[in-house]
Amino acid sequence: MQGTGQPLHNAIVWLDGRTRDLCDRMEAELGSKDYFRPITGLPISTYFSAFKFKWLYENVKEVQAAVDGGQACWGTIDSWLIFQLTGGRRGGLHITDVSNASRTMLMDLATCQWHDPFLPLFHMTHDALPRIVSNAEVYGAVHDPGSPFHGVPISGCLGDQMAAVLGQRCGEGEAKNTYGTGCFMLLNTGPQ
Repeated sequence: MQGTGQPLHNAIVWLDGRTRDLCDRMEAELGSKDYFRPITGLPISTYFSAFKFKWLYENVKEVQAAVDGGQACWGTIDSWLIFQLTGGRRGGLHITDVSNASRTMLMDLATCQWHDPFLPLFHMTHDALPRIVSNAEVYGAVHDPGSPFHGVPISGCLGDQMAAVLGQRCGEGEAKNTYGTGCFMLLNTGPQ
């Protein structure tokens, strides 16, 4: 929440199925499971964060009040961690990297920016979202004066399967499967 930096609700993780009815309802209203795919590359699914955001808005009165009052900040776990590490409510950075932003269902793959026309569908505002940054740049530094990590630069952020593609050194045109709770195949498409 803006001003306090306190969470309004527990995190809803990717495997949580509470958004199933919401996804079904949106698919029926929009006319296709692939409504968002031309912009985001993603089908309507309980997996993606935008549906978690919308579910919270519709089911948690504290979230709805904060959003409607312009006091909510949304983000994935990376944005929360970077915010806390860089000072939290005392000037922490509200950012997310492009790999995590791309899995929210709100980022335009062509521009690597939030796709404003989709935001109202999820009760989202541009001001509530973190700024999208690259995977590797100096974002800021740890702000914890009593810690030996105070001043250490934070200079990288990369999402789950995308980090595995980088870690396995997949070149352009190469694909990698990541096996864990699910099986995810990612292809390095290069600059496109």
